[in-house]
Amino acid sequence: MRKIFLSLLLGLGFVGCVSVPVGQNFTLPGDHGKLSAVFHVPADKKNYPLVLILHGFNANKEMDLLTELSRQLNERGIATLLFDFNGHGASEGSFLDMTIPNELEDTRRVYAYARRLPGVTSVSAVGHSQGGVIAGMLAGELGEKGLKSIVLMSPAPELKEDTAAGNLFGITYDPKNPPEYITLSNGLKVGRAFLTTTQHLPIYEVSARYTGPVLVVHSQDDQLVPYRYGVEYSRVFPQARLETVHGFDHNFTQDITAVDKIVAEFFDKQLNK
Repeated sequence: MRKIFLSLLLGLGFVGCVSVPVGQNFTLPGDHGKLSAVFHVPADKKNYPLVLILHGFNANKEMDLLTELSRQLNERGIATLLFDFNGHGASEGSFLDMTIPNELEDTRRVYAYARRLPGVTSVSAVGHSQGGVIAGMLAGELGEKGLKSIVLMSPAPELKEDTAAGNLFGITYDPKNPPEYITLSNGLKVGRAFLTTTQHLPIYEVSARYTGPVLVVHSQDDQLVPYRYGVEYSRVFPQARLETVHGFDHNFTQDITAVDKIVAEFFDKQLNK
């Protein structure tokens, strides 16, 4: 795995330490074009742990849940790197071409970049919804030496079951012969590549390789991704804690500050020892 990432660093030109405009949007090479990213560092610190923040399906790095989490982590001396996956937000690429495998590749590239940033002492990751699936699988690939800790917020492995059943967000289709795309109720078009690849992903199998500290945060009242998936995910990892919250939707909109505080305190404990 180290050889693979060294090759990636060299191929992307990330040799030696790199610099980035702090607090300003910049771009990184992704799997389907340039990725829009933003790097935040804690005030008055030259060295700091860093957390990659991964958004979910049809979201972006500007989501209130994620920007508030970034702020709380910065207050605790932890740097953050947020980015838009291909086909999302300000990044290049078409949403029709988006798949979990190419989002995982996006994250590998952002991770490789983060490792070269000056002052970064360790890298961890937090993912919301589909981003939680990405964070778990990346952790399984890299191991505890690659990612010091991870958090999964409302993780969505349900996507594998839904696409295998041919019923994604209430839109039905033949999973063995999916159409070129399906159109969701909000008008968003999801491509055949997503419908085909998601149903065969080894989500739990890859994630289970990670032996580092894990926090899973899930609402018992989540109507989009049922709470049982958070319970299942928490049992996958050897060293996971499940934080159950009540009265929250999938995006924790009822009180994002309170939920982000749970995540920030977990990272503070793990990274500022």
